[in-house]
Amino acid sequence: MSKKKALGRGLNALLSDSDKEEKLEVELPAPVIHPSPSGSISEIPVEQIEVNPFQPRTHFDEAALFELADSIKIHGIIQPITVRRLAHAQYQLISGERRFQASQLAGLKTIPAYVRSADDQQMLEMALIENIQRENLNAIEIALSYQRLISECNLKQEQLGDRVGKNRATITNYLRLLKLPPDIQIAVRDNKLSMGHARAIINVENPEQQLYIFRKILDEDLSVRKVEELVRNLTREPEAKPVKEATPSTVNREINQLQSQLSSHFGTRVVVKSDGRKGEIKIPFLSIEDLNRILDILKMH
Repeated sequence: MSKKKALGRGLNALLSDSDKEEKLEVELPAPVIHPSPSGSISEIPVEQIEVNPFQPRTHFDEAALFELADSIKIHGIIQPITVRRLAHAQYQLISGERRFQASQLAGLKTIPAYVRSADDQQMLEMALIENIQRENLNAIEIALSYQRLISECNLKQEQLGDRVGKNRATITNYLRLLKLPPDIQIAVRDNKLSMGHARAIINVENPEQQLYIFRKILDEDLSVRKVEELVRNLTREPEAKPVKEATPSTVNREINQLQSQLSSHFGTRVVVKSDGRKGEIKIPFLSIEDLNRILDILKMH
């Protein structure tokens, strides 16, 4: 009899425990992913991650995203993304937006991620630096990222060089791209103009000349070497011929000033020569198109 009671009590206890487990399972909230120790990886629900407002990349190739999504369906995520924890079950992307977008296209419910803690400035710096180092940014996006690190993170060029593993000359060359006319920057961004072409154009100070060279590159498919030669011809200082008698320094200053003004006005290197009494003005042109442009300025059409 005692055995039956024991059995009864055991069965009641078992059923009671089962009810508790069932109730517990129903009442439990969705699993919470807590920040992992440094160097470890967490599987985080995709729906809990928001995009990075500091993302330096502004354009993602749609076809390439779908290709990456197909690869993720087969192989999964090989390189985890990096996020920071904002609140309970809420994360913000630091780096890896391309992988994140492709994972959404692939239909993943969770994604492997490194969880880091950072304030907004650290977030910006990490996002910019990690994207520069890991993603295939175009030259303009890199230049903009460098500029943001300098202006928004208060980094000097030497400090920036240490952060991204580049020397100061390389960083300067990228930053100079941002001084080019918008049409040329867009061409570099869209990979219609190489970094080498753009660097050659930068050596010409006049924006009209820069745009002339840019159009010539596109129309004639000029190599970088050809562009460098064209730039040298445009920027070469005219050879001064000896004069029989010295001219006052004030006249020389006025001639140089006039030569600079005319060069800026016509968008080409204008040569003014004078011995103090008489002289000549030479306005070179590089093609019939360039000649027509100069004639338009002279209002001779």
